[in-house]
Amino acid sequence: MSTDLKTLAEEANERLADASAQEVLAWAHETFGPELVVTASMADGALPHLAAEVAPGIDVLFLDTGYHFAETIGTRDAVAATLPINLINATPRQTVAEQDATYGKDLFATQPDKCCALRKVEPLNRVLSGYKAWVTGVRREEAPTRANTQVVEYDEKRDMVKLNPLAPWTQDDLDGYINDNGVLVNLLQYDGYPSIGCQPCTKQVAPGEDPRSGRWAGQGKIECGLHT
Repeated sequence: MSTDLKTLAEEANERLADASAQEVLAWAHETFGPELVVTASMADGALPHLAAEVAPGIDVLFLDTGYHFAETIGTRDAVAATLPINLINATPRQTVAEQDATYGKDLFATQPDKCCALRKVEPLNRVLSGYKAWVTGVRREEAPTRANTQVVEYDEKRDMVKLNPLAPWTQDDLDGYINDNGVLVNLLQYDGYPSIGCQPCTKQVAPGEDPRSGRWAGQGKIECGLHT
């Protein structure tokens, strides 16, 4: 454990607990410079938009699992083309076909945790090893597992500072930022997919249902492992 990073995160969280997302990102950019990376799922471009305003040219990491909806890949490409960011497209060590040959077809159906570990967690950890701090779009209201998310945390597993500048945002806050700033949105958001993951593991959600109920439906799973 890096005592210095842990102390830095704890002190920053106390100081920035009520700060705006822009203020949190500005502190992170000032503190870590090129050793800071933003992660984005491309459900929308809000977090990359915020980060690019504070730090033009910032690294933005997208996990290209090989299972994404075409709309998600399209959003990634549009965000990269219209914002001053440096997109990093992280891929698993094996293609989907290679994984099928090694573990059997459709590992996501038989061992969803293993599939997430191979196609999300390992690529993320591999890329993050080159940084000291990473930014996520996690919001407290998204799931019970995220209710206690701090704005600045020490990521003990990776020995990094983890920043969650949108943690206190509600869906209304997010929608307001998107509307006010003309932020790109994944078209699936308008077609019953309020939470978007890999295509085989994401289902449409009926109005009024939990927004994350379409993720790993029937699997008893609500997290992929990136934030646990």
